[in-house]
Amino acid sequence: MFKISKKARRLSEDEKLQYKRDGYVTGLPVFDAQAKDDLNELFVSLSSRLRNDIDINQTNMWHKASLKFYNLCRTPVILDYVEDLLGLNFFQWGGQFFLKEPKDGSVVPWHQDAQYWPLTPAKSVTVWLALYDTDEKNAAMKVVKGSHNVGMFKHHTNKASNLVLDQEVSIEQIKQKDVVSLNLQAGEISLHDDGLLHGSEANNSNRRRCGVTMRFAPVNVKADLSVWPHFETQHARGVDDFNYNPVAEIPRGEGTPVKKFQYSREFAEQW
Repeated sequence: MFKISKKARRLSEDEKLQYKRDGYVTGLPVFDAQAKDDLNELFVSLSSRLRNDIDINQTNMWHKASLKFYNLCRTPVILDYVEDLLGLNFFQWGGQFFLKEPKDGSVVPWHQDAQYWPLTPAKSVTVWLALYDTDEKNAAMKVVKGSHNVGMFKHHTNKASNLVLDQEVSIEQIKQKDVVSLNLQAGEISLHDDGLLHGSEANNSNRRRCGVTMRFAPVNVKADLSVWPHFETQHARGVDDFNYNPVAEIPRGEGTPVKKFQYSREFAEQW
């Protein structure tokens, strides 16, 4: 169990208002500075299971596969912050690493998460947990504050090999004066709305940059299974009176995802 920061708390009213207005809050304390080694150990232990030909950025079912990862996502402080935005009843549906090794050239293009997600209504909150200190030098995530209130931006397909995602919002749609870099210390998190424009540049530093994303949504959110047949939820807090979506088994051990979309049953034999 990672040591929790003494500064961990609930969201203030000002932060709740900021999230509604700007689409994000950042710099939220979760883990103590002494947890840096533990966070690094978690990343190394999980990532080292992957074959060399598998890009960890394209494996996003870790919460279904790994009990260690699942338990990280159930850190009470993290769920407290999410509850302050979503209310009492919500589930988790995604868990992923976003890694940029020093000078690897990878870029996350400007995009809105809701562009990729066949979820109705669009109310998901993403937790971005910094496993290492993250700033503009090693490609911290950048957001366009308030862009979630504009609606859906026009995306186009870009198949460039260095892009982590293939749907991109063109630069002329970005209001540069509203761009904010979400710099985080290891063990801190940011939270952002699924309609917020965001992306990240190449890591030109000599430091690794890696974050864990956890996707949460209120229980009235329903997936279009004809588009995402793999979609499954895991209970996070409260009750689900809707039961709209398939439910994933909680990991009983350590499995390893090897592709972007997988069913929870695929990991059972690994446990």
